[in-house]
Amino acid sequence: MYFEDFEIGATLRHRLTRTVTQMDNMLFSNMTLNPQPLHIDAHFCATETEWGKPLMNSLFTLGLMIGISVNDTTVGTTIGNLGMTETRFPAPLFEGDTVSVTTEVVAKRESRSRPTAGIVEFVHRAYNQDGTLVAECRRQAMMRKRPVQETVTEV
Repeated sequence: MYFEDFEIGATLRHRLTRTVTQMDNMLFSNMTLNPQPLHIDAHFCATETEWGKPLMNSLFTLGLMIGISVNDTTVGTTIGNLGMTETRFPAPLFEGDTVSVTTEVVAKRESRSRPTAGIVEFVHRAYNQDGTLVAECRRQAMMRKRPVQETVTEV
């Protein structure tokens, strides 16, 4: 989608969903050098935490939430992410949960520095299979404007 295609107030329900696995949690935590036992130690979680099982790494959850949205929003037309704010994880996500995502367009404006771009602000929300909100993030992305078609006049 180009900058012009986004309408403030529109909410997209992304068709792509994903069931998260222990392997996702282990690989992501290890690739990011995060030794937190809340993510990688089942015995610790069973005996030392209120959850009784490992929590999915929240940064994996954030990345998955935004990743699920890409095909329907920014693939091929984004110039780059400008920021992510108001990120929260109101409920835990566990191995075996299936994530679905919505994206709300909350604001947009022309770029002050790039005449061929605009800035779109999204609120992404991720839910588990029961409809419980597990993650939310406000994201600003610089988006390409639709290319101007040059008209050719014959002489």
